[in-house]
Amino acid sequence: MMPDSQPERTVLKARLRRRGIYLLPNLFTTAALFAGFYAIVQAMNGNFEYSAIAVFIAMVLDGLDGRVARLTGTQSEFGAEYDSLSDMVSFGVAPALIVYEWALKEMDQWGWIIAFIYCACAALRLARFNTNIAVVDKRFFQGLPSPAAAALIAGLVWVTINFDIQGSDVKWLASIVTLFAALTMVSNIPYYSGKEFNLRRRVPFFTVLLIVLFFFVLIPSHPPLVLFILFGVYAFSGYVIKLWRLGRGKKNSETPST
Repeated sequence: MMPDSQPERTVLKARLRRRGIYLLPNLFTTAALFAGFYAIVQAMNGNFEYSAIAVFIAMVLDGLDGRVARLTGTQSEFGAEYDSLSDMVSFGVAPALIVYEWALKEMDQWGWIIAFIYCACAALRLARFNTNIAVVDKRFFQGLPSPAAAALIAGLVWVTINFDIQGSDVKWLASIVTLFAALTMVSNIPYYSGKEFNLRRRVPFFTVLLIVLFFFVLIPSHPPLVLFILFGVYAFSGYVIKLWRLGRGKKNSETPST
């Protein structure tokens, strides 16, 4: 029995290592879920700036869990489902409640209806993403991603608070941005996914310089305004891509065949 004990110990240690690695990306997902829950709690307590910041933290953690899973080779069906549920809380329920408590509450019945429309569209967006993940072009998202939609709303809340603007004063703007984010999530508008970006590849020095300037100069200069503008540009970029595709398709259809 002695000769077999060492291989058995080796197999057992390998299984424990695999379990530990699989735990790593799910820890990031749990942290993102906690950030979303924290955003909800702070919104209920009227601390909307903390809520907005928590949504951005959840977005960063949500981006890390998938990359950690791919780098460590620990993708799993459980992780994908858990990540989707976490996204629903952090980028579906949390932004809807934040914007409702911050501004839409002043609109009575219409306020919670708009907030629910956003929440429902986020759920539909996530469900469609999970079912179409194997058939869509990985270079582009179909509809505005839920983290970007949540960041757009959180950015609006954060930047207005930073400029001492009350939510009740911009309730109509908040309702328009919320509906825009909600309906764009369930649209067929293409959005660049960035999945082709590979950190292991060589990139031009100018690209590195732009990244450094953005993360270490622009964002620290005024985080609320810069982040709101960034995600606002991204939200409209899909419409630009859509119009460009339509224009190119129309031009190709008008070109006579030889």
